[in-house]
Amino acid sequence: MIVQYQGEQNGIPTTFTLRIIGNNLSKSSSNYQIDLLVGDKQLPTFTTLIHQSLSNCLKEIYLFRKHNGIKFNAASEKVAPKLVPYDLVLYNAHKQGLFAA
Repeated sequence: MIVQYQGEQNGIPTTFTLRIIGNNLSKSSSNYQIDLLVGDKQLPTFTTLIHQSLSNCLKEIYLFRKHNGIKFNAASEKVAPKLVPYDLVLYNAHKQGLFAA
């Protein structure tokens, strides 16, 4: 699943891309990998790339954004059409964590 936001880093306008990769291990277990990109460049985040929940992935991106002066414009959200519907449902349920105050 790929989600793009317009925003700024340290006052410079740019486009940010979240690349979310869900790995369903079984009917009751999944893990997620999330990458934050500016253009083609992947930004290093704080902790491991693999998380047990999408919510934890989004919390890590929030903390990274806060620490690095990155702001997303929520109204500019664009979701790429090729995605797993369940991942979109989870993302929509937890994306408020990206914009926490």
